[in-house]
Amino acid sequence: MTLVLLLAAATSSASGDDWPQWLGPTRDNATPLKVAPWKEDLKILWKQAVGEGHSSPVVAGGKVFLHERVKGKDEEQVAAWEAATGKELWRQVYPRAAFKSLFGNGPRATPVVEGDRLYTHGVTGVLACWDAATGKPVWQIDTLKEFKAPNLFFGISCSPILEGDLLLLNVGGPGASIVAFKKATGEVAWKVLSDKASYSSPIVIGQGRGRQAVFLTHDGLAGLSPADGSVFWKFGLVDQLSESSTTPVLAGDLLIGSSVTTGSTALKLEVRDGKPGFTEAWKNPALTCYISTPVAVGRDHLYVVTGTLKKPPTAALRCVETASGKELWNLPEVGQFHATLLRTGDDKLLLLGDGGQLSLVDPNAREYRELAKSKICGFTWAHPALAGGRLFVRDAESLRCVSLGP
Repeated sequence: MTLVLLLAAATSSASGDDWPQWLGPTRDNATPLKVAPWKEDLKILWKQAVGEGHSSPVVAGGKVFLHERVKGKDEEQVAAWEAATGKELWRQVYPRAAFKSLFGNGPRATPVVEGDRLYTHGVTGVLACWDAATGKPVWQIDTLKEFKAPNLFFGISCSPILEGDLLLLNVGGPGASIVAFKKATGEVAWKVLSDKASYSSPIVIGQGRGRQAVFLTHDGLAGLSPADGSVFWKFGLVDQLSESSTTPVLAGDLLIGSSVTTGSTALKLEVRDGKPGFTEAWKNPALTCYISTPVAVGRDHLYVVTGTLKKPPTAALRCVETASGKELWNLPEVGQFHATLLRTGDDKLLLLGDGGQLSLVDPNAREYRELAKSKICGFTWAHPALAGGRLFVRDAESLRCVSLGP
């Protein structure tokens, strides 16, 4: 029996006023807001200098939050600004373990905010809860130390997700690959598996008894009960470089998992013996997602940004038939390593290349159709946040608020 309703179930409603977590209100790169083609270069409404990091901004309750490294120190900081004006509201600094890697030494995971609480996950595994109004610390856990987990070559990157009273995270420790924390106190509610961590972040999908959290760990995809951690199923998907970074994506009843060396696989989600299960639907080794997460548009098409390990590196946008994984067309050189995709409320796509070029795309199964383009920032691997008709984007030096309105 096929699971009929498997929309990505994130923790916040899709009002369009907030972008409270990784990949947006419904954790699927989508917003209900519509974006009209612009005729002139987009206007930067305000800009603030920020520290190092690839963590994306989040927006809630009229505030923008960002996680950064403190320059020249083994410290990280969390800051909040007024979304409308860019006025800084508060900033909190905390120590972390020493860390250095290629491609940046700042936070990579994106915070999540709900009500009066903000949750962050640092590049050395420090998980923290903050008062969103004041920045006052609520609780903090060094997850690598607590669960005897190794750090990753490029640093811890999993963006936490809230589910009811729990916060779920891929920690990567023995017997604690996936850990659920009580969001109020940070206490451990449950922990399962011994897979090492990946750079990927989880989603929660389905309803009722079919509800499941889906993680892409170092070893592959896993579906489990968010309530108690019971493992429903596992599917091996190991990246040869141990660099799996793409968030799993739901497209109808197909779950798409990807990595840069193995390509993409679609699993048809089903109910077996009263529990969630799957049947493998297709594989496409050419759909080598590196950092970017694919976006489903309608029932029939998936838009994918793939990376390559060839020199020089380059990223390409590909239109894929959802049911079969067949590529319909591709546009090369949309970025060097990466480009982000964001689906608007009228099924247009915002494409932000890592060089800072933003395009509005009209999805079409036959060809690439660009409606507008504008340079909005410098080099970035962070995903933009769209809230209240404004795009918030972080590059190597600044946090910017970009007007998408007339």
